[in-house]
Amino acid sequence: MEWPISEVARMSGVTARTLRHYDEIGLMTPSRIGAGGLRYYEEPQILRLQQILVLRSLGVGLPEIDRILSERVDEVEALRRHHERLLAERDRLDVLVGTVSRTIATLEQSRKEGRPMTINRPENLFEGVQPAQYEENMREFPGLAEELGRRAAGMSQADADAAHRARTAQMIRLAELMAAGHPAGAEPVLAEIDAQYRALTGMRAVSAEEYRAIGRACVDNGTWRAAYEAIAPGLAAYQRDAIDAYVTARLS
Repeated sequence: MEWPISEVARMSGVTARTLRHYDEIGLMTPSRIGAGGLRYYEEPQILRLQQILVLRSLGVGLPEIDRILSERVDEVEALRRHHERLLAERDRLDVLVGTVSRTIATLEQSRKEGRPMTINRPENLFEGVQPAQYEENMREFPGLAEELGRRAAGMSQADADAAHRARTAQMIRLAELMAAGHPAGAEPVLAEIDAQYRALTGMRAVSAEEYRAIGRACVDNGTWRAAYEAIAPGLAAYQRDAIDAYVTARLS
């Protein structure tokens, strides 16, 4: 049995653009290409895609996935290895639950005492946290998704970890401003959002409306919202409102 690329995209939740990218880099080629260049996939490709997505969900970069899958390990043995990784991921999530719980408790205590949140050991905020696959969660922004996909494909695990720490540090700084009582449109908040905007435009041009839509996605996109809320409850909406204020003040 075979499926066209549109059906594979629907079944897997991966965009057709991403599937074409996997073909272009040789990670997963279709079983055949039909009229008009339409890609078709059969059972072996569907199973390979499952392995790719499992590894991606575990934070493995595309070059490393290609190396793993090129070892031509027996399919059952490969799935057994993935199962072991998933068990380890379950343990990581248990740690992350504890991390979020401690962050919530710290924020609630600081609010109760009427003082800004103090982060004495910032490394605690990173326990159980791994890089999210942002390019897989930007379907509303295909241009940025494609650029992020290209960059991620060339990243080592160390580079990916460093980028994730930088993004999380941004979230923490914004959480501190929120806990200190700064309105979303306050100057210190706009300065932080400006740094984020410049980082985006360093990859490609981002219009005012596109940036505003990215702000809305911080709340509407479940993966993004969870990442912000893991740092501080209410941070996703605060980021959205801060971007909206920035666009009005600086880009309109």
